[in-house]
Amino acid sequence: MMPTWTAFTKIDDKTRAEALGEAMEELEPEPTGVGVFEIEDGSGLWEIGGYFIEAPNEVELALLSAAFHAQGFVVSEVPDTDWVDKVRRDLTPVVAGRFFVYGSHDADKIPEGSEPLLIEAAMAFGTGHHGTTQGCLEALDRLAGEGFVGRSVADIGCGTAVLAMGAARIWPETVVASDIDEVAVEVAEANVRANALEGKVICVEAAGFENDVLHERAPYDLVFANILKQPLIDLAPSMKAHLADGGYTILSGILTRQADEVAEAYAAEGIAEVNRTTIGDWVTLLLQK
Repeated sequence: MMPTWTAFTKIDDKTRAEALGEAMEELEPEPTGVGVFEIEDGSGLWEIGGYFIEAPNEVELALLSAAFHAQGFVVSEVPDTDWVDKVRRDLTPVVAGRFFVYGSHDADKIPEGSEPLLIEAAMAFGTGHHGTTQGCLEALDRLAGEGFVGRSVADIGCGTAVLAMGAARIWPETVVASDIDEVAVEVAEANVRANALEGKVICVEAAGFENDVLHERAPYDLVFANILKQPLIDLAPSMKAHLADGGYTILSGILTRQADEVAEAYAAEGIAEVNRTTIGDWVTLLLQK
Protein backbone atom coordinates (compact mmCIF):
# COMPACT_ATOMS: atom_id res chain seq x y z
CA MET A 1 0.00 0.00 0.00
CA MET A 2 1.11 3.55 -0.74
CA PRO A 3 0.56 6.69 1.30
CA THR A 4 -2.15 9.03 0.06
CA TRP A 5 -3.08 12.63 0.68
CA THR A 6 -6.38 14.49 0.74
CA ALA A 7 -7.08 18.17 0.16
CA PHE A 8 -10.50 19.56 1.08
CA THR A 9 -12.10 22.99 0.97
CA LYS A 10 -15.58 24.53 1.13
CA ILE A 11 -17.37 27.12 -0.95
CA ASP A 12 -20.83 28.73 -0.83
CA ASP A 13 -21.78 28.52 -4.52
CA LYS A 14 -22.48 25.44 -6.65
CA THR A 15 -21.19 26.90 -9.91
CA ARG A 16 -17.89 28.02 -8.37
CA ALA A 17 -17.61 24.70 -6.52
CA GLU A 18 -17.92 22.73 -9.75
CA ALA A 19 -15.48 25.05 -11.52
CA LEU A 20 -12.98 24.65 -8.68
CA GLY A 21 -13.34 20.87 -8.89
CA GLU A 22 -12.54 21.00 -12.61
CA ALA A 23 -9.53 23.25 -11.97
CA MET A 24 -8.18 20.80 -9.39
CA GLU A 25 -7.95 18.13 -12.08
CA GLU A 26 -5.22 20.22 -13.77
CA LEU A 27 -2.95 20.28 -10.70
CA GLU A 28 0.55 18.83 -10.65
CA PRO A 29 0.84 16.32 -9.12
CA GLU A 30 -2.46 15.25 -10.61
CA PRO A 31 -5.14 14.05 -8.17
CA THR A 32 -6.36 10.48 -8.55
CA GLY A 33 -9.90 11.69 -7.94
CA VAL A 34 -11.88 14.88 -7.30
CA GLY A 35 -15.33 15.15 -5.73
CA VAL A 36 -17.80 18.01 -5.34
CA PHE A 37 -20.63 17.53 -2.82
CA GLU A 38 -23.33 19.67 -1.28
CA ILE A 39 -23.10 19.58 2.52
CA GLU A 40 -26.57 18.55 3.73
CA ASP A 41 -26.64 20.60 6.92
CA GLY A 42 -28.57 23.64 5.74
CA SER A 43 -25.42 25.76 5.52
CA GLY A 44 -25.53 26.12 1.73
CA LEU A 45 -21.88 25.10 1.53
CA TRP A 46 -20.29 22.76 -1.00
CA GLU A 47 -17.26 20.58 -0.23
CA ILE A 48 -14.57 20.03 -2.84
CA GLY A 49 -11.98 17.32 -2.24
CA GLY A 50 -9.07 15.73 -4.05
CA TYR A 51 -7.09 12.55 -3.45
CA PHE A 52 -3.38 12.30 -4.29
CA ILE A 53 -0.67 9.63 -4.30
CA GLU A 54 1.96 12.38 -4.05
CA ALA A 55 1.83 15.30 -1.64
CA PRO A 56 -0.12 18.10 -3.35
CA ASN A 57 1.46 21.50 -3.99
CA GLU A 58 0.03 23.61 -1.20
CA VAL A 59 1.04 26.87 -2.90
CA GLU A 60 -1.06 25.92 -5.95
CA LEU A 61 -3.92 24.94 -3.68
CA ALA A 62 -3.74 28.31 -1.90
CA LEU A 63 -3.84 30.11 -5.25
CA LEU A 64 -6.85 28.05 -6.32
CA SER A 65 -8.78 28.74 -3.13
CA ALA A 66 -8.09 32.46 -3.48
CA ALA A 67 -9.07 32.51 -7.16
CA PHE A 68 -12.42 30.85 -6.48
CA HIS A 69 -13.10 32.63 -3.15
CA ALA A 70 -13.08 29.32 -1.28
CA GLN A 71 -11.93 28.49 2.22
CA GLY A 72 -8.29 27.47 2.56
CA PHE A 73 -7.57 23.85 1.68
CA VAL A 74 -7.02 21.41 4.53
CA VAL A 75 -4.34 18.91 3.45
CA SER A 76 -3.93 15.61 5.29
CA GLU A 77 -1.74 12.57 4.84
CA VAL A 78 -3.81 9.39 5.07
CA PRO A 79 -2.00 6.50 6.80
CA ASP A 80 -1.56 3.19 4.99
CA THR A 81 -4.69 1.21 5.79
CA ASP A 82 -6.37 -1.87 4.43
CA TRP A 83 -9.75 -0.14 4.36
CA VAL A 84 -11.85 -3.20 3.58
CA ASP A 85 -10.26 -5.07 6.49
CA LYS A 86 -10.77 -2.04 8.75
CA VAL A 87 -14.45 -1.75 7.76
CA ARG A 88 -14.92 -5.44 8.43
CA ARG A 89 -13.50 -4.99 11.91
CA ASP A 90 -15.47 -1.82 12.65
CA LEU A 91 -18.85 -2.72 11.14
CA THR A 92 -20.31 -5.18 13.57
CA PRO A 93 -23.73 -6.71 12.79
CA VAL A 94 -26.78 -4.50 13.26
CA VAL A 95 -30.09 -5.60 14.73
CA ALA A 96 -33.09 -3.56 13.55
CA GLY A 97 -36.23 -5.24 14.85
CA ARG A 98 -36.37 -8.71 13.29
CA PHE A 99 -33.67 -7.82 10.76
CA PHE A 100 -30.01 -8.79 11.19
CA VAL A 101 -27.67 -6.94 8.82
CA TYR A 102 -24.23 -8.52 8.57
CA GLY A 103 -21.14 -9.07 6.45
CA SER A 104 -20.00 -12.54 5.39
CA HIS A 105 -17.27 -12.41 8.07
CA ASP A 106 -20.09 -12.48 10.67
CA ALA A 107 -22.16 -15.25 9.06
CA ASP A 108 -21.68 -17.42 12.15
CA LYS A 109 -23.46 -14.84 14.34
CA ILE A 110 -26.93 -14.87 12.74
CA PRO A 111 -29.50 -15.21 15.56
CA GLU A 112 -32.10 -17.92 15.28
CA GLY A 113 -35.45 -16.54 14.12
CA SER A 114 -34.02 -13.34 12.65
CA GLU A 115 -34.35 -12.13 9.06
CA PRO A 116 -30.72 -12.01 7.85
CA LEU A 117 -29.60 -9.48 5.24
CA LEU A 118 -26.08 -9.93 3.87
CA ILE A 119 -24.34 -6.70 2.86
CA GLU A 120 -20.59 -6.88 2.35
CA ALA A 121 -18.37 -4.38 4.16
CA ALA A 122 -17.09 -2.96 0.87
CA MET A 123 -20.65 -1.78 0.16
CA ALA A 124 -20.67 0.44 3.25
CA PHE A 125 -23.34 2.96 2.27
CA GLY A 126 -26.72 1.52 3.18
CA THR A 127 -25.41 -1.43 5.16
CA GLY A 128 -27.76 -0.72 8.06
CA HIS A 129 -25.09 0.88 10.23
CA HIS A 130 -26.20 4.37 9.27
CA GLY A 131 -29.03 5.73 11.42
CA THR A 132 -31.21 6.35 8.36
CA THR A 133 -31.12 2.77 7.11
CA GLN A 134 -31.53 1.35 10.59
CA GLY A 135 -34.48 3.66 11.20
CA CYS A 136 -36.20 2.52 8.01
CA LEU A 137 -35.74 -1.16 8.88
CA GLU A 138 -37.14 -0.57 12.34
CA ALA A 139 -40.15 1.25 10.85
CA LEU A 140 -40.68 -1.67 8.47
CA ASP A 141 -40.50 -4.11 11.38
CA ARG A 142 -43.09 -2.11 13.36
CA LEU A 143 -45.49 -1.92 10.41
CA ALA A 144 -45.24 -5.66 9.83
CA GLY A 145 -45.64 -6.30 13.54
CA GLU A 146 -48.93 -4.37 13.46
CA GLY A 147 -50.23 -6.75 10.80
CA PHE A 148 -49.54 -4.69 7.67
CA VAL A 149 -48.64 -6.76 4.59
CA GLY A 150 -46.97 -5.02 1.66
CA ARG A 151 -48.39 -6.30 -1.62
CA SER A 152 -46.92 -3.58 -3.83
CA VAL A 153 -43.66 -2.16 -2.49
CA ALA A 154 -41.02 0.15 -3.99
CA ASP A 155 -37.63 1.33 -2.71
CA ILE A 156 -36.75 4.67 -4.35
CA GLY A 157 -33.05 5.58 -4.18
CA CYS A 158 -32.30 2.06 -3.03
CA GLY A 159 -28.48 2.17 -2.74
CA THR A 160 -27.54 -1.34 -1.65
CA ALA A 161 -31.24 -2.39 -1.78
CA VAL A 162 -31.17 -3.43 1.87
CA LEU A 163 -34.67 -1.99 2.47
CA ALA A 164 -36.15 -3.66 -0.60
CA MET A 165 -34.59 -6.95 0.49
CA GLY A 166 -35.99 -6.53 3.98
CA ALA A 167 -39.52 -6.23 2.56
CA ALA A 168 -38.90 -9.17 0.21
CA ARG A 169 -37.77 -11.31 3.14
CA ILE A 170 -41.05 -10.98 5.02
CA TRP A 171 -43.71 -10.63 2.29
CA PRO A 172 -44.41 -12.81 -0.76
CA GLU A 173 -44.79 -10.18 -3.48
CA THR A 174 -41.97 -8.85 -5.67
CA VAL A 175 -40.40 -5.52 -4.62
CA VAL A 176 -39.07 -2.91 -7.05
CA ALA A 177 -35.78 -1.22 -6.11
CA SER A 178 -34.61 1.81 -8.08
CA ASP A 179 -31.66 4.17 -8.02
CA ILE A 180 -30.59 7.09 -10.17
CA ASP A 181 -27.00 5.80 -10.20
CA GLU A 182 -26.04 2.96 -12.55
CA VAL A 183 -23.34 1.66 -10.21
CA ALA A 184 -25.79 1.58 -7.29
CA VAL A 185 -28.16 -0.53 -9.39
CA GLU A 186 -25.34 -2.97 -10.13
CA VAL A 187 -24.50 -3.15 -6.41
CA ALA A 188 -28.17 -3.71 -5.59
CA GLU A 189 -28.38 -6.56 -8.11
CA ALA A 190 -25.26 -8.16 -6.64
CA ASN A 191 -26.74 -7.95 -3.14
CA VAL A 192 -30.02 -9.45 -4.32
CA ARG A 193 -28.10 -12.43 -5.73
CA ALA A 194 -26.01 -12.78 -2.57
CA ASN A 195 -29.21 -12.98 -0.53
CA ALA A 196 -30.86 -15.49 -2.91
CA LEU A 197 -33.68 -13.04 -3.64
CA GLU A 198 -33.56 -13.19 -7.44
CA GLY A 199 -37.10 -12.75 -8.73
CA LYS A 200 -38.22 -11.24 -5.41
CA VAL A 201 -36.47 -7.89 -5.96
CA ILE A 202 -36.37 -6.16 -9.36
CA CYS A 203 -33.65 -3.50 -9.68
CA VAL A 204 -34.08 -0.64 -12.15
CA GLU A 205 -32.30 2.62 -12.95
CA ALA A 206 -34.59 5.62 -12.45
CA ALA A 207 -34.82 9.19 -11.22
CA GLY A 208 -37.62 9.03 -8.71
CA PHE A 209 -40.50 7.03 -10.19
CA GLU A 210 -39.45 7.70 -13.80
CA ASN A 211 -39.29 4.15 -15.09
CA ASP A 212 -41.88 2.03 -16.92
CA VAL A 213 -41.57 -0.80 -14.39
CA LEU A 214 -42.31 1.58 -11.52
CA HIS A 215 -45.27 3.12 -13.35
CA GLU A 216 -46.78 -0.26 -14.24
CA ARG A 217 -46.67 -1.56 -10.66
CA ALA A 218 -48.29 1.51 -9.10
CA PRO A 219 -50.16 2.30 -6.96
CA TYR A 220 -47.97 1.20 -4.05
CA ASP A 221 -49.08 0.41 -0.54
CA LEU A 222 -45.54 1.01 0.77
CA VAL A 223 -42.69 3.13 -0.61
CA PHE A 224 -39.26 3.59 0.96
CA ALA A 225 -37.28 6.71 0.11
CA ASN A 226 -34.04 7.02 2.07
CA ILE A 227 -32.32 9.85 0.19
CA LEU A 228 -31.82 13.51 1.21
CA LYS A 229 -34.04 16.39 2.31
CA GLN A 230 -34.43 18.32 -0.94
CA PRO A 231 -34.87 15.28 -3.20
CA LEU A 232 -37.51 14.01 -0.74
CA ILE A 233 -39.38 17.32 -0.90
CA ASP A 234 -39.16 17.32 -4.71
CA LEU A 235 -40.51 13.76 -4.72
CA ALA A 236 -43.67 14.57 -2.73
CA PRO A 237 -46.07 15.23 -5.67
CA SER A 238 -44.88 12.10 -7.46
CA MET A 239 -45.22 10.11 -4.24
CA LYS A 240 -48.86 11.22 -4.02
CA ALA A 241 -49.44 10.09 -7.60
CA HIS A 242 -47.92 6.64 -7.06
CA LEU A 243 -49.08 5.85 -3.52
CA ALA A 244 -52.37 4.01 -2.99
CA ASP A 245 -55.03 5.53 -0.75
CA GLY A 246 -54.17 4.35 2.74
CA GLY A 247 -50.65 3.48 1.60
CA TYR A 248 -47.56 4.20 3.67
CA THR A 249 -44.22 5.77 2.89
CA ILE A 250 -41.09 5.50 5.03
CA LEU A 251 -38.77 8.48 4.51
CA SER A 252 -35.26 9.06 5.80
CA GLY A 253 -31.96 10.74 4.99
CA ILE A 254 -33.34 13.63 7.06
CA LEU A 255 -31.46 15.53 9.75
CA THR A 256 -33.48 16.29 12.88
CA ARG A 257 -33.76 20.00 12.02
CA GLN A 258 -35.07 19.13 8.54
CA ALA A 259 -37.84 16.75 9.60
CA ASP A 260 -40.65 19.31 10.00
CA GLU A 261 -39.99 20.80 6.56
CA VAL A 262 -40.15 17.38 4.91
CA ALA A 263 -43.27 16.36 6.85
CA GLU A 264 -45.00 19.63 5.88
CA ALA A 265 -44.23 19.08 2.18
CA TYR A 266 -45.90 15.67 2.33
CA ALA A 267 -48.82 16.90 4.44
CA ALA A 268 -49.53 19.42 1.68
CA GLU A 269 -49.95 16.44 -0.67
CA GLY A 270 -52.34 14.66 1.67
CA ILE A 271 -49.71 12.29 3.10
CA ALA A 272 -49.83 12.69 6.87
CA GLU A 273 -47.22 11.88 9.51
CA VAL A 274 -47.97 8.78 11.56
CA ASN A 275 -44.71 8.41 13.47
CA ARG A 276 -41.16 9.71 13.61
CA THR A 277 -38.09 8.16 15.20
CA THR A 278 -34.66 9.62 15.80
CA ILE A 279 -31.34 7.77 15.75
CA GLY A 280 -28.42 10.09 16.43
CA ASP A 281 -28.83 13.16 14.20
CA TRP A 282 -31.19 11.41 11.78
CA VAL A 283 -34.97 11.12 11.61
CA THR A 284 -37.14 8.48 9.97
CA LEU A 285 -40.73 9.46 9.11
CA LEU A 286 -43.62 7.07 8.68
CA LEU A 287 -46.40 8.75 6.69
CA GLN A 288 -49.77 7.59 5.36
CA LYS A 289 -51.84 8.85 2.44
